[in-house]
Amino acid sequence: MDPVLQKTYSIRKAEIPDYARHLMLGGGTRGGPLLVRGKGCWVEDMDGKRYLDCTSQSWALYLGYANDKINAVVGEHMQNLSHVHQGFDTLPRFALARKLAELAPRGLNRVSFTVGGGPAIEAAMKIAIKNRPGAQEFLCLYDSYHGTTLGTMGASWQSTMAGGKFLAPAGYNRLTRQFIRVPNPYCYRCPLGLKRESCGMMCLKVLRSTIERGVNGPVAGLIVEPLQASGGQVVFPKEWLAAVRRICDEFGIVLIYDEIQTYARIGTFFAGEYYGTDPDIIVLGKGLGAGFPIGAIIIRDSLDGFSPETEELHTFANNSVSQVAGLKLIDELENGVLANCRAMGERIGSGLREMQKQFPVMGDVRQAGLHIGVELVKDPVTREPAPDLFSAVRAKGLEKGIIFGLGGTAKNVLKIKPPLIITAAEADTVLQLFRDCLSSALDRHAA
Repeated sequence: MDPVLQKTYSIRKAEIPDYARHLMLGGGTRGGPLLVRGKGCWVEDMDGKRYLDCTSQSWALYLGYANDKINAVVGEHMQNLSHVHQGFDTLPRFALARKLAELAPRGLNRVSFTVGGGPAIEAAMKIAIKNRPGAQEFLCLYDSYHGTTLGTMGASWQSTMAGGKFLAPAGYNRLTRQFIRVPNPYCYRCPLGLKRESCGMMCLKVLRSTIERGVNGPVAGLIVEPLQASGGQVVFPKEWLAAVRRICDEFGIVLIYDEIQTYARIGTFFAGEYYGTDPDIIVLGKGLGAGFPIGAIIIRDSLDGFSPETEELHTFANNSVSQVAGLKLIDELENGVLANCRAMGERIGSGLREMQKQFPVMGDVRQAGLHIGVELVKDPVTREPAPDLFSAVRAKGLEKGIIFGLGGTAKNVLKIKPPLIITAAEADTVLQLFRDCLSSALDRHAA
């Protein structure tokens, strides 16, 4: 073992507090296990305890921990190249750009790479501004999350009171772009207080009214997550997205899909295939690099793209290691992993929906591919959120060896988003452990 690794791996548990005082973190869920190694869908902590990870580490490890094929292709490639300046062409960059264009919806053929999701959102915003002379405003949805850079923070729910109070990002409002928000189609918990069967898609009417009466000047772009993850695993109605497409066309607005979380995880490479409605720009990040940092945008042919005049320049935007990892991930997705995502998503989703009959506190089960959310409520009729029950279920999960996801505006929505390689046996383990954790949490609440 390399001496540097040996020294790092030999840090003892008792020494951690001394190391921790030097570390400053600006976000992320804390209080979980200290992780030291993982394989597939499982990860092990410093004490040797194993966990089935239903978070894929910020939903990014599509092939799980320490994937042999990713490790092999990256190791082989790194004998030749790693970091390359953006101005120099490389074969991996050409190959990944072409492959993404081949997979993308028809008419979206040009790719620009960047260093991660937030900067990729900003890149899409640049393209929208460039193609809408005189327009400067952007629309986003209630409860949206698009990053925490100064350019994207204003579009993320943390800058509002959506979570019950202003969080730290609100303190940067004087420096951030102020986005104009419109209602999200969260049909289980409609922000307009309406019922899906009789609402007449009022949220679309609000969108149109906002464009016509609530914005000074023309709108440059509308940024939407086709499935609102941080907003509560909200799967949008297909007819809503189709209508949004028509409205954007009518007013000449660039429609931007933030697919940082939906890429492949939704069960198709891109959300347009799932919903039947395509955007003008697709934004990618998180899982794109199979655990290696990379972001990208794919733009419609009719849009004017970047020029080489320093419009979009990043030192690490041409990371050939991430590009090779991204190519290998696509190869795996095309050879069974994407089909497995759909099958295992349906297996877990149908299992949860069956379980819901026994546990009415599971107010809503939302699933598209391996995007799965369970909204826990105190009463299925009133739909009053049950954040305490959620916290108890997640804590019990850590005790029993499973990591459930959390975060976002909805403090009562438990997220189940494991690596896309999860097996049928592991999916059944997820269901059994969730049932055990929910039963234990309910027994404790009843006591």
